[in-house]
Amino acid sequence: MIIIGRTALIVFAHQERTSFNFAMKEAAQAALEKKGWTVLVSDLYEMKFNAVMSRDDIRGEPKEPSDFKYVAETLVAWKEGRLAKDIEEEHKKVAKADLVIFQFPLQWFGLPAIMKGWVERVFSAGFAHGLQTKYSEGPFKHKKALLSFTTGGRKPMLSPRGISGDINVILWPMQNGMLNCCGFKVLAPQISYGVMHVTQEARVEMLKNWEKRLETIWDEKPIRFLPNQDFENTTGGLVLKTEVEEANSADKYGPTVGQNLGKPLPPDSQLKSQGSGL
Repeated sequence: MIIIGRTALIVFAHQERTSFNFAMKEAAQAALEKKGWTVLVSDLYEMKFNAVMSRDDIRGEPKEPSDFKYVAETLVAWKEGRLAKDIEEEHKKVAKADLVIFQFPLQWFGLPAIMKGWVERVFSAGFAHGLQTKYSEGPFKHKKALLSFTTGGRKPMLSPRGISGDINVILWPMQNGMLNCCGFKVLAPQISYGVMHVTQEARVEMLKNWEKRLETIWDEKPIRFLPNQDFENTTGGLVLKTEVEEANSADKYGPTVGQNLGKPLPPDSQLKSQGSGL
């Protein structure tokens, strides 16, 4: 089935055109376009994207130059159309996108610095999150997103028994704290484990599996996160409601990696789709 009218944004972070990450980006673009998607690309190294937050992220005079607060000032600048031009250009891409794919090598258990800087500057206050618009009520709640990345370590190393630890724990800050916080429906990650250690045939198979998945990517159900209504305001901030905790009291596992209630983590809950579709 050809997808009509859908737009994808690929945010890509790798310096080399000979890398497997570049091959994954190219495969994604070709596979989506073949299915009728419009594909936008932010090639961060090619763009020489500025990854550093600063006062230069707003045009014009700050509201409080002697007491500059980045979030407050960029929120006002967003409302008034005074954000830096490079941020505004990326905002336009995100606004058009139904699906955002982040393609990168996992570095120090997280995003490469240039991609982290893209998130910090582009997912700005008001546009991507707010006091009343975050998590299940975030501005991007009608969009989907996924992480596609390579690892240096082999898969067993990123397991609950591996030296690097459970990949579900590593994924939680990125998938919950970054994507889910902005409202995205988060699809299961595409992980290419230990690409430097596998054969060329294995890498070709990884690319084929990625292309095959992308043929029906929009039909996938998202990973499950707890909705805002499961939390209540207390003097200490938003915390899980007592009745929700009690409803999970007999379960062997905690509801999520983050809200684990001191129980064992739900197995592979950050690796597979569990929720309902849009």
